[in-house]
Amino acid sequence: MQRILPEQLKALAAALDAPLYVVGGSVRDFLAGHLTDRADWDLASPASEEALARAAEEAGFLVRAVYRNTGTVKLTDNEGVGYEFTRFRSDKYVRGIHTPSEITFTTDIALDARRRDFCANAVYYDVAAGRYVDPLGGIPDIRTKILRTVAPAEKVFGEDGLRLLRLARLAAQTGFSPDEACLAGAKLNRALIRDIAPERIFAELELTLHADEKAGGTDAPYRGLCLLRETGVLAEIMPELAAGDHMTQRADFHNYDVLEHSFRCVRYAPPAIRWAALLHDVGKPACMLEDGNFHDHPARGAVIAADILTRLKAPKKLTEETARLVALHMRDFNLQMKENKVRREIVRDYALLEKLFALRQADFSACKDDLSPAPGVQKWRTVLEKMRQEGVPFTLKSLAVTGDDLRQMGFSGERVGAMLHELLDYCTQDGRRNHKDALLRHAQNLNKETL
Repeated sequence: MQRILPEQLKALAAALDAPLYVVGGSVRDFLAGHLTDRADWDLASPASEEALARAAEEAGFLVRAVYRNTGTVKLTDNEGVGYEFTRFRSDKYVRGIHTPSEITFTTDIALDARRRDFCANAVYYDVAAGRYVDPLGGIPDIRTKILRTVAPAEKVFGEDGLRLLRLARLAAQTGFSPDEACLAGAKLNRALIRDIAPERIFAELELTLHADEKAGGTDAPYRGLCLLRETGVLAEIMPELAAGDHMTQRADFHNYDVLEHSFRCVRYAPPAIRWAALLHDVGKPACMLEDGNFHDHPARGAVIAADILTRLKAPKKLTEETARLVALHMRDFNLQMKENKVRREIVRDYALLEKLFALRQADFSACKDDLSPAPGVQKWRTVLEKMRQEGVPFTLKSLAVTGDDLRQMGFSGERVGAMLHELLDYCTQDGRRNHKDALLRHAQNLNKETL
């Protein structure tokens, strides 16, 4: 591991009067063969936070913050890379609450290891001595790709409900699997996730949905979601989605129940639309329970998806975009929509069009694991290409007339914006109409018709 450690970190270890260890994900990933030259550097030592801060300044680090209550120091090196140091300690928790209720500093590395979550995350590397210290047998777990808790699983998950989500996220990102005791402990304590702040829940889910960007492989998000289903945590945080478990669908269209189909949609979706893929059919359980069918599930699902993401305090843009994609994902599913209407819808939702195509393709592929092009996407892409060849303007900025042009003709107030949209709709059906003189004449004629 010495070859990937930054020289400035080695200088810090030399300047400190106590052993300095790298611990956690960077050590785990290196031993698993996943880490080369980049890492999130978590540091630990029996040294005090004040001693570490002094040594860090001597080694040229920028000390950004010192938290004496938790023994934590945040550092930045000369390359702008961040480090987080935590003094050896032992923590006590109020059941389920993420923040420790009591912290005791120690010089015992085994006690420090016991405050962590999984043995695979409790392997230490002594920077100065160039050796591993493995108090809890984490190295064999890494070699066999096992997630085993540092203490009885009921205690580990009972201490901190966030670990329920970390289990799924880490399993997804690393390709590791929980052992039976770990899995049983998570199931037993699943309700403790309710005590965790929604922002933290969203952050862990976001990482799980993008776990394929780590070492977990292409199926990483799918595996993480399956683990959340298996432990029962999904039903605690998104009961509306979990309600689709074992809810059957038409066999001529689907091989899977509603929830499994949603997971597989995530499997086939690009990163930018993973939330929309996960929630695209979230309206189906409510529709089936209330109406006895799935007919209105896009509209119902858009409302539910927005409610879920708002509850999780997701970014507003993501919430709005996801809800819109959910609402649109079944448009023209039977390929009966006429071209003039397809054209209007393409222009209306042009900003989201590529994401909508990606969602429709993922939805199609998830029905029967069919990777062939989705017929609905093919149809709309054909119309889109035809519109481009005609020179159809897809946005108001692409129109050959502007609001100033209309105001010079006598339009004012809200009528200016309304007329621009009418002209855009006019050009939607034939791009050759997008010429200034022709559009101004058309605007004049439309204005006369309204008088």
